[in-house]
Amino acid sequence: MPEPAQLVSHPHIIKDPEICGGSPIIAGTRFPVRSVAHYIIRLGLTPEELTEKFSHLSLAQVYDALAYYYDNRQEIDRDIAENTEELIYLPS
Repeated sequence: MPEPAQLVSHPHIIKDPEICGGSPIIAGTRFPVRSVAHYIIRLGLTPEELTEKFSHLSLAQVYDALAYYYDNRQEIDRDIAENTEELIYLPS
C-alpha cells in the first residue's frame, strides 16, 4: 500500500521564541518573513535583488517566505506594523 501524502507547508520558515520575539523567520537565519514581505511587496524589490542584497539568503528561502506571507497575510502585516523601525535599513 502506498504511503499517504504528507503536507509540507513551509520548510524554510520557523518560529523560535528565542529569535525575533517568536516572529516567523527564515530557518538558519535571523531574517524575519516580515522583512522579505516589506522589501518585495512594499518596496518592489525582486526576489533576485533581495538575494543579491542579502547574499546569505537563497531564492528558495525567499520564495518560501513570500508563500508564508500570502498564507498568513494578517499575521505578517501586523508584524510589519509593529516593527517598522527595523525595516528601513537596506544594504547598498
